[in-house]
Amino acid sequence: MSIYDTLNEQQKKGVFTTEGPVLLLAGAGSGKTRVLTTRIAYLIEEKKVNPWNIMAITFTNKAAGEMRERVENMVGFGSESIWVTTFHSTCVRILRRYIDRLGYDNHFTIYDTDDQKSVMKEVCKKLQIDTKQIKERSLLAAISAAKNELISPEKYEKNIMGDYSRKKISGVYYEYQAALRKNNALDFDDLLVKAVELFQSCPEILKDYQERFRYICVDEYQDTNTAQFELIRLLAEKYRNICVVGDDDQSIYKFRGANIRNILDFEKVYPEAVVIKLEQNYRSTQNVLDAANAIIGNNRSRKKKVLWTDKGIGSKIHLKQFENAYEEAEFVVDDISRKKRDGTAEYSDCAILYRTNAQARMLEERFVLQGIPYNVVGGTNFYARREIKDILAYLKTIDNGRDDLAVRRIINVPRRGIGLTTVLKVQDYAEEREISFYDAIREAEQIPALGKSTGKLTVFATMIQAFRSKQEVYGLTDLIKDVIVTTGYINELEASDEEDAQTRIENIDELISKAASFENATDQATLTDFLEEVALVADIDEMESDGGKVLLMTLHSAKGLEFPHVYMTGMEDGIFPSFMSIAADNPEEEIEEERRLAYVGITRAREDLTMTCAKQRMIRGETQYNAASRFVKEIPLELLDNRLTTRRKVLAAASVKNYTSPENRPYIAGGNTATFAAGGIGKGMPAMGVMPDYGEGDRVKHVKYGEGTVLALEQGPKDYQVTVNFDSAGQKIMYAAFAKLVKV
Repeated sequence: MSIYDTLNEQQKKGVFTTEGPVLLLAGAGSGKTRVLTTRIAYLIEEKKVNPWNIMAITFTNKAAGEMRERVENMVGFGSESIWVTTFHSTCVRILRRYIDRLGYDNHFTIYDTDDQKSVMKEVCKKLQIDTKQIKERSLLAAISAAKNELISPEKYEKNIMGDYSRKKISGVYYEYQAALRKNNALDFDDLLVKAVELFQSCPEILKDYQERFRYICVDEYQDTNTAQFELIRLLAEKYRNICVVGDDDQSIYKFRGANIRNILDFEKVYPEAVVIKLEQNYRSTQNVLDAANAIIGNNRSRKKKVLWTDKGIGSKIHLKQFENAYEEAEFVVDDISRKKRDGTAEYSDCAILYRTNAQARMLEERFVLQGIPYNVVGGTNFYARREIKDILAYLKTIDNGRDDLAVRRIINVPRRGIGLTTVLKVQDYAEEREISFYDAIREAEQIPALGKSTGKLTVFATMIQAFRSKQEVYGLTDLIKDVIVTTGYINELEASDEEDAQTRIENIDELISKAASFENATDQATLTDFLEEVALVADIDEMESDGGKVLLMTLHSAKGLEFPHVYMTGMEDGIFPSFMSIAADNPEEEIEEERRLAYVGITRAREDLTMTCAKQRMIRGETQYNAASRFVKEIPLELLDNRLTTRRKVLAAASVKNYTSPENRPYIAGGNTATFAAGGIGKGMPAMGVMPDYGEGDRVKHVKYGEGTVLALEQGPKDYQVTVNFDSAGQKIMYAAFAKLVKV
């Protein structure tokens, strides 16, 4: 049996249709990666296409690595000639060769998010912008959005149309780009923009790459922005053998610049395109798929498809509604614990999904109390940690002395007595002579105002020059070790009394291990190559594949993953969909994006899906009452094992379509007793912080857990925390006001 015989009919069509534009509409769990890799094998083995002429491009290093491994297993010899890579890696590879045509040095630095923030701080200071009024983050977001749409500073300025805030952003955009140019640096958006600019301004280079990449495959096409679309369009323009794979129903990255029109309008750009739908799902049970189909079917801007499976009906969707978020978290953690005890699931089989990171706190507290191991996806990226950025700044300075940001970061790290006054004097000298900060340091003796600091700067410059000369002899790993030892970085950490000093040392050790692995896996590994590899690592690539922990993550982080047991928490209007989307200027478009996010969350579940919501939830210190999510109500009742309880009378008149008018907003209790009671909610609510009429050793009764003995009673900032050992349910920790315990 050949590999092609294992494919279903639609998958075969996707593999065998090789000439001209092809749009593969691949529903969740429909085996799109298998189709892509088999298609590449078919091109080489059956169509006799030279591997050199094939490009497969996706978004994350992790996805590219998995695809590359599958292709190598299928194709074997010659697979190394195929470009299986990410958008950003592709652009870096092209720009390393040709960016000098745009006036840059080919040894440019790639700035990460923290680097961008540092540059923006300097720009705002220079332009005297009050960052309390206009946040640096907002300025960077506006610039990123412009770059995603291929809007240059000049073009942005022309489109101001008298808008004062846009005029401010325009000035910042100019200065920001000038700062990057001076440092011979590009941010992530620039990698795409400059690659497109290169192709547009140098047609002979574009022609070479068009000849090279005669067959192009693009994965996750629904997530592309305008710059990525234009890059691919230019590359495919000559031969038009472009196969894009994606699912418009899983387009959830609009906030990152993704343009869903790229996939919806594919046939407008390529009228001769063949559209193939992959609707057979190999992941989930039919009940899960029916719920997903029912919800996403309410979107108007989509290409119709219906997922189906031969895996069987499966269990119904578990719907649970609770009085508050505390009970919700308690149930979810208890349920996972029960599954582990009765052998239904391992901890690693379970994932908890939520709309915002803030929702993880209460869940984490419950996991800690019950001693269940868990991991929160989306914490601090390894390469964003201070000690790692310090060592990388040394390496960047050794590799590229024009990166002022890196040099200033390490000029006094570890401490060598070089203060801010000295740095400012060097900066003034550099700007006056239009040279880099590092070159100014090397001319320290020519700066009369420095005084005694001259010697310290000279020692620093001599050290960097020594590292550069050693680079010719040392391997990458040895160079990093030499930097750490010579600078005394770890010695200073060991001598410090910081609580996390040992953890930071361990992180540096991990960086050395990373360098060693890179060196072993790469022929003639250079410092530039290593820094490039590090710069292109995405957050999701850093997710630990820990086999013994429950995973907690946002719905956005869950895309591309799958689990036997999935819990979707916080299923309430105002939480999911978010209040921002409900109250947006264009709510229909925003709600459709949120609905696609719900679709993604549901289709992560292989066997078992639980949805939970709470009648009340603390948001920004205030108790908020929201209706159950409209997405839950879009699921047919026959797919659910439970129905929502009748909502409070105060919520009956609330319209889920209009949260902006006062009478339709979610009720928020802000501490005003009169208002609270008038809303019809205060009467039945417990008083917060009142001393209970029971104490340690007393017997109490709970409406759900029955009778038990009070083990501890502790006063918190707003309420008493009570620990009870229940006769049948075991030990529970809860807040007295919500527990409503009755002394027996």
